[in-house]
Amino acid sequence: MTSFDMARLMRPRSIAIVGISPEPTSPGFTLLRNLEHFGYGGAIHLVSRSRNEVKGRPCVPEIDALPHGIDCAVLMLPRAATEEAVSALARRRAGAAVVFAAGFGEASGEWEAAQQRFAAVARDAGMALAGPNCLGLTNYVDGISLTFSPGQVKDQPGRAQIAVVAQSGGLASILRIAFAARGLGVTYTVSTGNEAVVTLEDYIDFILDDAETRIIVAFAEEIRDPRRFLALTRRARGAGKPIVLFHTGKSAAARDSARSHTGALAGDYATISCLVRHHGAVEVQSLEELIDVTELLVRFPAPPARGLACITDSGAFKGIALDLADALGLEMPPPVPECAARIAKELPDFVGPSNPLDITAQAIIQPDLYARTMTPLMEDPAYDALMLAIIVRGNTEAALEKARAVWRPAAAIGKPTVFALLGDEAEVPTALPDEVRAAGIPFFRSPERAMRALACVARYGREGARATVDVAALDAPPLPHGGIIPEHASKAYLAALGVPVPKGGLVRDLGAAETLAAELGFPVAMKLQTAALPHKSDVGGIVLGVGERGVAAAWRRLETLARDLKLRPDGVLVEAMAPKGIEAIVGARRDRRWGPVLAVGLGGIWTEIFADVRVLPPDLAAGDIADELLRLKGARLFAGVRGAPPADRMAVARIATLMGALMRARPEIREIDLNPVNVTAEGALALDALIVADGD
Repeated sequence: MTSFDMARLMRPRSIAIVGISPEPTSPGFTLLRNLEHFGYGGAIHLVSRSRNEVKGRPCVPEIDALPHGIDCAVLMLPRAATEEAVSALARRRAGAAVVFAAGFGEASGEWEAAQQRFAAVARDAGMALAGPNCLGLTNYVDGISLTFSPGQVKDQPGRAQIAVVAQSGGLASILRIAFAARGLGVTYTVSTGNEAVVTLEDYIDFILDDAETRIIVAFAEEIRDPRRFLALTRRARGAGKPIVLFHTGKSAAARDSARSHTGALAGDYATISCLVRHHGAVEVQSLEELIDVTELLVRFPAPPARGLACITDSGAFKGIALDLADALGLEMPPPVPECAARIAKELPDFVGPSNPLDITAQAIIQPDLYARTMTPLMEDPAYDALMLAIIVRGNTEAALEKARAVWRPAAAIGKPTVFALLGDEAEVPTALPDEVRAAGIPFFRSPERAMRALACVARYGREGARATVDVAALDAPPLPHGGIIPEHASKAYLAALGVPVPKGGLVRDLGAAETLAAELGFPVAMKLQTAALPHKSDVGGIVLGVGERGVAAAWRRLETLARDLKLRPDGVLVEAMAPKGIEAIVGARRDRRWGPVLAVGLGGIWTEIFADVRVLPPDLAAGDIADELLRLKGARLFAGVRGAPPADRMAVARIATLMGALMRARPEIREIDLNPVNVTAEGALALDALIVADGD
């Protein structure tokens, strides 16, 4: 936890501007003007080597001439002067500092070392140092602007509810402007920069206690303290204050960019995505989604998690919407029979009830048709939200009246509704966006964009209800040893925990192999066993389908392989061949910073060719894991194809829950790989297994 007082940075009672200039366009002058514009009532101290006063305020020549115990000093200095300035502030017992200068940790080398030195000085002094390489922050709740960014506005549209915390100063400003354009106000904008001392987690921790803030928007290239961040997302969700997160770093190029921008070392994106969503953050994939999803969460405090109903006046859009909903995992179920019957009574006989519901051009003759069909849809419990995807042509009074006939009945019903126009940049009534938003309805120029945002919000609502597994239920004994645990030992360990494996055993001579094979019944599988050969199939270390007369030949083949590779094997694992089924994979791995995750999907060659896997939290319940298997590209294989019976998804899910519980019970395990897992109608068998743990 932090050893400094964040209030001295976020709500300073006294501020020093170090390095101020009288030039109206200079950063220090702009910051002073921002403070005056906001009506800051605390003491303001100015430091200038060349001026005795600026804007009628006296200046002192150096930091050592400042009063002791100033809450926050803002450094308007070149990077070469930063280290000494931080040391001087520590001597004056300043509570916080904002460092704008860039070219430190993101530049590496001697300047990275300089950042480490002045960060250590600040930490030792209990100083909340923001930056370097940042644009500062603005506290709209208390009227304090600690940024040289021009054009700061004091008055916010409507009730300010959104806090913006970004590792990019420009992006923080852009987001504030975007929210204001939609009639949404912000409580804080923070540019965190390199986070040499104060981190993204520190800001979020502080803002979560702010009574005015309902939503925290976070942009991150790196999350420096993952465990703390996950704890904060859980706390935020419990407090009803969602964190909307946009985390870059999917691609290698983006990770390289992050390193050059803020010195960030981005983690594995699939792991991050899986865990932040599971612990309560709303993850988005673009700046558009970041803005759109935040607006939906402001407008809809209870996130609509179930089905989406849609009314449109375009038959073509029905198919577009259904395709996109399927791709997004957004539920758009047809109306239940009772609802369909009520809708049918309102429609002309050539239009049938459906979802999306195309009311055709009939609404030109009957403008109240929108309202009459809307009511039964919104009373159907299958739908949590309504999208109106409407054609509105031209900036005319007639076009405005048509739009009003659509959105006004929706506003009166009061269920979550979005208004989206078909036609993107086509001309629309000038007053329309503000009218719709003033009624509490999000306005979109694109229904596809609206649906992407709705899918994020619905996923957030669903994931909050997913069940987890109690790790205490798994009594996992110590591992046989560290390092790579070969298949035979991994299987023995896992079988004792309840993982189904084929019948068989380890043998060390040909005679024992022939005896065991006869007991198991032919054909059998024979596998060379050594920790030095974790991927046996790559070099021919597995012989499958061995018949009664083939045991000796298979033994000699494996013996020769071991000799050629200069291996000292533990022996040969002889197992009964599994019945024909589909191949799945169940894996788990521990990220050194984020913790464990599961991976389930299609196994065997499918893993290598298609990488068709789902990355999941380690504490997910079996039913939810079984549902995730249906989201695989090859999910149809589990249903049975070409006459094959359905495969037992729940058997795979039960194995996965055991692996998740094991990863949580034994923190020394780095990786578990069960591939393939043979899945039939009768259950699942782990045909291969590998555990990798810390230690030798």
